[in-house]
Amino acid sequence: MTDKPKLLIVEDDLGLQRQLRWAYEGYEVITAVDRATALDAVRAEEPAVVTLDLGLPPDPDGTSEGFATLAEILRIKPDTKVIVASGHGARESALQAIADGAWDFYAKPIDIDALGLIVARAFHVHALETENRRLAARGTATALGGMITAAPEMLKVTRTIERVAGADVSVMLLGASGTGKEVLARGLHETSPRRKGAFVAINCAAIPETLLESELFGHEKGAFTGAVKMTEGKIEQAQGGTLFLDEIGDVPLPLQVKLLRFLQERTIERIGGRKAIAVDTRIVCATHQDVDAMVAAGSFREDLYYRLAEIVVRIPSLAERSGDAVLLAQHFLKSYAKSMHSAVTGLSPDARAAIAAWGWPGNVRELENRMKRAVIMAEGKLVTAADLDLREGAPEPPINLRAARENADRATIAQALARAEGNISNTARLLGVSRPTLYDLLKSYDLHA
Repeated sequence: MTDKPKLLIVEDDLGLQRQLRWAYEGYEVITAVDRATALDAVRAEEPAVVTLDLGLPPDPDGTSEGFATLAEILRIKPDTKVIVASGHGARESALQAIADGAWDFYAKPIDIDALGLIVARAFHVHALETENRRLAARGTATALGGMITAAPEMLKVTRTIERVAGADVSVMLLGASGTGKEVLARGLHETSPRRKGAFVAINCAAIPETLLESELFGHEKGAFTGAVKMTEGKIEQAQGGTLFLDEIGDVPLPLQVKLLRFLQERTIERIGGRKAIAVDTRIVCATHQDVDAMVAAGSFREDLYYRLAEIVVRIPSLAERSGDAVLLAQHFLKSYAKSMHSAVTGLSPDARAAIAAWGWPGNVRELENRMKRAVIMAEGKLVTAADLDLREGAPEPPINLRAARENADRATIAQALARAEGNISNTARLLGVSRPTLYDLLKSYDLHA
């Protein structure tokens, strides 16, 4: 047993293999001479980094066997950093290998020192990515129901949710469809003192008006035709927990009166019942409609609005969240590629550009649907803009030059953070700046890794 990082060298030249083994005394070196032994080693040892000669038997003068080995390694363990080498059409092989998911490339004859630096950097990046995934998994398990964001606009919302979670007040979430209102409502519940109680959600727009009262307040046996037994409503089911009323703006006026009475007295009466039932539940509601305009028009009771909207949280659209579109696209890609056993490993540069430029009128829901379809339709290892059925949009020309520069800098840094999954070193490398410079920029633009 050893604590040294594991390096797999796939090389059929035994002399070169011994030379490389000697050069890497700081690693636990594992060797393989062909595809079969290389894949056995990947399964058994799970090396973080692999150096792979593309000219493997039975095709030592070509690259077909090497590319097949690369594809199999990434299928078995996608996070492996594979560094490929070939003397056969070096430039063409390099471009093809990188497109197929290789981490880096070096040409033969081998410069041991140069290759050593590439290997060391690969181990460093692999360690950082592993730690990032560990921290992300730990964070999303408890924070706001798994909300994934790096945008300062959305981080401000999540901080607000965290602050109000501990106070037993009604919260109204305002935002367009598909912005994640229910995810935030669940996050509020899970970070509140009521987290041991039930989280009960009901979409008021999805239930016919004649059935909505029964769904909310329940009914007694025989209360109406078809009421063959006593049934608790959603309000009772949320006893001690949280009731999430989605699309509250679609509740009809007569039912608004009964809902207001519950909020004032904290008691309900089932349909057909005469007994007042005390219920202790927290109300969180959401709508995509302009509630102020509805109140002014008389279609929503003003007194109910003030009962429901003790705290109002406005959720930005996906287009207003700097860098989140690419970050969420990566998340959905990994999730669907895993669940569908797809060979897709990432986004192509044109896909990233198209995702960043698109307006996302359907918000996160539209992005998720497009990514799901793209994972199914993609023919290569990388999802392209064509797979997403996206075209690049042209932004409006800026009026103020200084503001335009600052907005461009902020957007570019946010996109780089998303692409690097919050890793500072990788973000600095993508932007072509030093780590201290990046820290200064993050502070200047109030961005967070």
